[in-house]
Amino acid sequence: MKSKYQIVVALSVTIILASCGDKENDKKAADPVAAPAYKTMQLQQRRISGNMQLPGVMQPFEFVQLFPKINGFVKAVNVDRGSVVKKGQILLTLEAPEVEQQVAAAKLKYTQAQANYITSKDRYRRLLETSVTPGTIAPYDLEAAASKMQGDSATARGEYANYEAQETMKSYLTVSAPFDGVITERNVHPGALAGPASQNAKPMLVLQQLSKLRLVVDIPEQYASQVKDGDIVKYKTNAIPGMEFTGTVSRSSQSLSSNYRSETIEIDVQNTDDKFKPGMYAEVVLPTSGNANAFVVPKSAVVSTTERRYVITVNNNIAHWTDVSEGNQGSDSTEIFGNLHDGSEVIVNASYQIKDRQAVK
Repeated sequence: MKSKYQIVVALSVTIILASCGDKENDKKAADPVAAPAYKTMQLQQRRISGNMQLPGVMQPFEFVQLFPKINGFVKAVNVDRGSVVKKGQILLTLEAPEVEQQVAAAKLKYTQAQANYITSKDRYRRLLETSVTPGTIAPYDLEAAASKMQGDSATARGEYANYEAQETMKSYLTVSAPFDGVITERNVHPGALAGPASQNAKPMLVLQQLSKLRLVVDIPEQYASQVKDGDIVKYKTNAIPGMEFTGTVSRSSQSLSSNYRSETIEIDVQNTDDKFKPGMYAEVVLPTSGNANAFVVPKSAVVSTTERRYVITVNNNIAHWTDVSEGNQGSDSTEIFGNLHDGSEVIVNASYQIKDRQAVK
């Protein structure tokens, strides 16, 4: 059985040990926060291929605003808004009496010139036949007759050309459809004066081809080289919910717009059943091939500020800020371009708190 002295000693030792443990815990709590661990990766060139979604707009495959070529009064309008027309169909006619008179005058001049040519030609032929007998016709008279015939021939051809020109002007009084389509706008009525000299004139008619449309999409500069003619695309419109359509890139502008720094592409859309209307917006999903010269890093490796965008490379445990630009992006990764090389070590969990040329471990 333990004595009272042994019990007191044991309790004292226990209290001292507990006190020492508390001091150790207090010391650990007072230590500064350990420096964060920086995770790094080695760069390798690869690309991010995938899809991007861009807005597009439906446009008529062919579109024309019909203005009068010459001044005249509207005689008859054979179509109205919504009329379906065929190529060559007469849409409206104008009347201009002065044009009719000019055609008639030109025809009379041509008839007179042609008659003079026929007369001089017949005279030259007779003189030529008579000159076979020596001494009957002076050479000068024969040459004069030939010159007269050639002059009258030239005059007749000139008058005929003028007559044809007047006939052409007369043909402008009849306006025909240049292609199959639908009249989408009408701005004239019979009796109205129409002419090319009218100030701020609206087109008499607007004709659009609706059986085939162009889906026009603007590709941002950084993706322009990744989309090519023949690429398969998918698109959908709010006007036809729940349906997705497939098409191919038919053509591209092959240049960038100076205003928006984008390249315009077109997808031909067959619209024989009138599902789509010009002016409809569409969401277009385009394939992107990525860039073979890119390096791919997690998005957390790129630091963006108001002044620059950079990654932090590590060389001999020293951090270096390296300016980069971004390309294609995945769900958690991005393509970067800059003064980088295969095998370069980059901090994955980068932060602006890591200073340039800071020592890191």
